Amino acid sequence: MLLVFGQAFAQPPRGPLVVSPQVNADKTVTFRYLAPQAKAVDLSAQFEKGPVPMTKDAQGVWSVTVGPVKPDIYPYSFRVDGVTVMDPANVAFFPNERFKASLVDVPGDSPLIHAMRDVPHGTISYEYYPSMEGTTGSLVVYTPPGYDQNPSKKYPVFYLISGTTDTEETFYKVGKTNLILDNLIAEGKAKPMIIVMPYGNIAARVAEQTGKPKPGDPTVRDGADAVKRANDFATDLVKNVIPYTEKNYRAIANRDNRAIGGFSRGGGQTLRTAFSNMDKFAWVCAYSSYLSPQEMDGNFSQIVNKPDQTNKQLKLLWVSVGSDDFLYKGTVEFMDYLKAKNVNFKSLITDGGHTWMNVKTYLAATTPLLFQDQTPRP
Repeated sequence: MLLVFGQAFAQPPRGPLVVSPQVNADKTVTFRYLAPQAKAVDLSAQFEKGPVPMTKDAQGVWSVTVGPVKPDIYPYSFRVDGVTVMDPANVAFFPNERFKASLVDVPGDSPLIHAMRDVPHGTISYEYYPSMEGTTGSLVVYTPPGYDQNPSKKYPVFYLISGTTDTEETFYKVGKTNLILDNLIAEGKAKPMIIVMPYGNIAARVAEQTGKPKPGDPTVRDGADAVKRANDFATDLVKNVIPYTEKNYRAIANRDNRAIGGFSRGGGQTLRTAFSNMDKFAWVCAYSSYLSPQEMDGNFSQIVNKPDQTNKQLKLLWVSVGSDDFLYKGTVEFMDYLKAKNVNFKSLITDGGHTWMNVKTYLAATTPLLFQDQTPRP
């Protein structure tokens, strides 16, 4: 009887099989959520302007069909009687410190750059390294196709940093960095490279591992707290992450073969880290991010006061943003500032907002530029 009870207790809740999300041939998408006792369920999706009410059937399954939806990967969630939840029928989710959205992948009629294709694939590894204040840091590392087959070959490294409240997994699980690089390398458009994706919130990790309460996010993007945290990240990256990577991976250990890039907060960390360590990085990519003229004048005057030297040192300075991004104004002002100071950069302004759909676009546009030209720019 005890065995029977144990088996019964271990069974998952019974109910109708729920398939969600269901991407239909016409690019519409059907979402379903089992909640027989719920009074109201809405769909929230990044391709919708607002919540979309769902309808309950006789079995207690709420559903709605929306679209057609432009092919891409989108976060979504359900709001059940006022509580936001992930889709329990979907294993794909958005790693984040504050929320856990689910992901829906609407494929294109021809494979998009982030699609799984029949090409040689690289490897994703999870790594732990000794970090600041005696803590243990975490990394997600991409090695390109063929890395394990040729143990004598070394590779350039791209250090890639996620945004505020994102984790080290976000560029991998949402940005599909590995698939984008697999496809670009297979097409001969990008050089094989190692990509190291660190966790950007050093203060939160230190607090977690030392038994202290997790600090809130800085309230001012270029305030003293934000700058200190960015400097702590830069210290960790330069003194801990890079040495760990170059000890444990076949990395080419010089500035011409190191790139750094990031989205949102990670873009700010990118710019501050690179401008403070010009001897370490020759390739810099800021996605939906900027530094204010005041911070540039105050902390990085050497970058703008000697533009000829900066232009020789940086083989690529990239700045991109979406026209509906809440950071659009500041990012365009940063571009205008660099232009006025005669600092060379490449830029891309896209449609859309502060989204990972845009991040994938920026990643696919910049990685083909990295490590291609080993001569300083004029």
